[in-house]
Amino acid sequence: METLQAAFFFFVFVPLVNPAPPLQQESLQFYDYGTDVSMGSLTQQDYEMQSKDIRKDGTNISLDTSLMLQGDDSQLDVPPTKDTNLPTCLLCVCLSGSVYCEEIDIEAVPPLPKETAYLYARFNKIKRIAASDFADITTLRRIDFSGNRIEEIEDGAFSKLLLLEELSLAENRLVKLPVLPPKLTTFNANQNRIKSRGIKANAFKKLTNLAYLYLGHNALESVPLNLPESLRILHLQYNNITSITDDTFCKSNNTRYIRTRMDEIRMEGNPIVLAKHVNAFSCLRMLPVGTYY
Repeated sequence: METLQAAFFFFVFVPLVNPAPPLQQESLQFYDYGTDVSMGSLTQQDYEMQSKDIRKDGTNISLDTSLMLQGDDSQLDVPPTKDTNLPTCLLCVCLSGSVYCEEIDIEAVPPLPKETAYLYARFNKIKRIAASDFADITTLRRIDFSGNRIEEIEDGAFSKLLLLEELSLAENRLVKLPVLPPKLTTFNANQNRIKSRGIKANAFKKLTNLAYLYLGHNALESVPLNLPESLRILHLQYNNITSITDDTFCKSNNTRYIRTRMDEIRMEGNPIVLAKHVNAFSCLRMLPVGTYY
């Protein structure tokens, strides 16, 4: 009897200990804003230590500051964004001269802080770029509009961007190219609907800094004319190119001419047999990639 009472006493007065609920671990999302920087051997912990959480409307957006911009050492000279009260900076992320407006379904280029140097507006619903969009933003050095629905670019839209070095219009609906700013080093218009008549004869001639030109997966019938000497990489794969001439890459009146900077030309996926145009490649150090028989 005494044993039962003791057991009852223990049962009543010893509190039950419930296991603690599992810790709620907030998952971190990391965005690669159009850079070619590789993750390498960085671990998840490395990213968590390097990332900064920016709270916007109660939502955490994790930006990895180590994946900002390829080769953008000069970005350190860009003053911090001052127009943080601009409506754009409530919808997008404005950070040290960079504006990130990715995947937010905007249909037009938003107003930008005046000191913006880098604009990332990928994967939205932008259909048109107006001349007024960048009229007062002369500090821009990189613009990425990849994955939008752009069909029209107004004349002079990029005319005042004298510092612009990189421009991506990939994965849009363009049928012709706009006038490009003079200091471009990289231009990407892959996966559009561009035909040869949509590229002016001297569209690239004065771009003496242009090193990387991507025009793959379009509807070009011929290789663009007057390609600059500065060009290193040229992508023309999967177009409708049917012929090339001896002056397309070389100079038929100068047999000693060599394109010393050209490292790669891609022409696969075009209805042309390159072996029929051997003289067109006599000035190149490497043959283009494509069909030879």
